[in-house]
Amino acid sequence: MEQTPPPSPVPASAVPKIRIRGLYKSFGNKHVLNGVDLDVPAGTSFVIIGGSGTGKSVLLRCILGLITPDAGTIEIDGKNVLSASRREREVILGEIGMLFQNGALFDSLTVWENVAFGLLAPEARRHSDAHPRLTRAQARVRAGEILAQVGLDASVGDLSPSELSGGMQKRVGLARAIADRPDILFFDEPTTGLDPIMGAVIDGLIVDCVKRLGSTAIAITHDMASAQRIGDEAAMLYQGKLVWQGPASSLMNSGNPLVDQFTHGRREGPITMELRR
Repeated sequence: MEQTPPPSPVPASAVPKIRIRGLYKSFGNKHVLNGVDLDVPAGTSFVIIGGSGTGKSVLLRCILGLITPDAGTIEIDGKNVLSASRREREVILGEIGMLFQNGALFDSLTVWENVAFGLLAPEARRHSDAHPRLTRAQARVRAGEILAQVGLDASVGDLSPSELSGGMQKRVGLARAIADRPDILFFDEPTTGLDPIMGAVIDGLIVDCVKRLGSTAIAITHDMASAQRIGDEAAMLYQGKLVWQGPASSLMNSGNPLVDQFTHGRREGPITMELRR
């Protein structure tokens, strides 16, 4: 009898960098995530859009392990983060860099100490030949190199965050996010609070950094110009689900009534403002 050959192994490139299935999260009676399914291929810059309160930040916080979802799976490189041991989870999440919406710089630290924070915190990062533990002197030099990558002079490292403009704080936040050369980068509203020109500058730096590192990126934003500048793929989150996904270049002409209303800022359409009670 002729035997059926075993199935060919799935090539590593076919395994999404991030794979989410059936993700649910509620806070009391408010259902924020309502069965999110998402695949983000390695090396892709993925943008998630959606109105305020639709769950974009909650989704990122679930992936980061800051919030525990009620149900579902989150896989990074094929490993389920939610069922991993604490040590395994630390290693997996140690591959992620994050640019927070408001920079989230530590006021008590100088700029260079903010940039090098992950490099100097052994409990927060994995250390290997590729990511060795650094002395303070080495970390300071490294911070200066990274500041240069985001268009800031190394002398800025001696300043405190309060001495920086909003655009400079964003750059420092980006420098901190890329300091340990992460495989995955998250951007939470990267252009919030910036004028259009500075927003374009930050977007350009994000694109350059992601390409230089070869990282996979996820950004959440309300800024449609930013979404199209930094995204390869995009999706819209509405009522706790992804209702559309496609090329970021198609955001303004998606053909989806929900997406079209949101991206063009139309008052009339299927999206209605919910009254708070």
